[in-house]
Amino acid sequence: MAAHSAQFEIRAAVSDDLDLVHASKDGNVAAFEQLVKRYDRKLLRIAQSVTHNKEDSQDAVQEAFLKAYQNLSEFREASQFSTWLIRITVNQSLMKLRKQRTAKEVSLDEDFQSDEDVLPLEVADRAPSPEQIYGTSELRNTLMRALEGLRPILRTVFVLRDVEGLSIHQTAEVLNVSQTAVKARLWRARLQLRERLKQYFSGQTESAAAGSWPGRFAGEELRAQELA
Repeated sequence: MAAHSAQFEIRAAVSDDLDLVHASKDGNVAAFEQLVKRYDRKLLRIAQSVTHNKEDSQDAVQEAFLKAYQNLSEFREASQFSTWLIRITVNQSLMKLRKQRTAKEVSLDEDFQSDEDVLPLEVADRAPSPEQIYGTSELRNTLMRALEGLRPILRTVFVLRDVEGLSIHQTAEVLNVSQTAVKARLWRARLQLRERLKQYFSGQTESAAAGSWPGRFAGEELRAQELA
């Protein structure tokens, strides 16, 4: 029942988006302002996760909305409007990051083919997964610091899929890569984050023995894994 309700809400949101897009194409500025209000916070979170710079993130989002408005005629409705908008935002964010680092690695056009044949493996771990940690406000800052150490493209895949909740298909559309490449990058991002977070959780051993909250959290995860 809940699943059907969620699917209905998604379809309704997509339909509503298209109504606003059509109105915007007809010159209704107020309709586009509604789209801005609907997605500005989400896009700012994504931009911030890419650039790690507040001003650059704000600029990237503003530029993304402007670019989207100026190029609405190019949106062919083959994908969701939100996916199209997120792709523009990610591109603008990576441009900002490129200016910061002047590094070749921050391009969405980097060769993903080397990941096509990589089969994600199950990685046994006693600590909560990175995506679970993000959902816990007390540990979120720890994960965000760990995210900063990942390559931009790995960080972007993780944020789109595990933080913002995009599907594998949508993430592939945003990044213009195959779903296999997304899965491989996501696996690498999660694996590297687990390694970076091990030090944090190993430091919680004494707290766990004393029955503190972080220790109970890790213990609950362990029991859940054993019961799975």
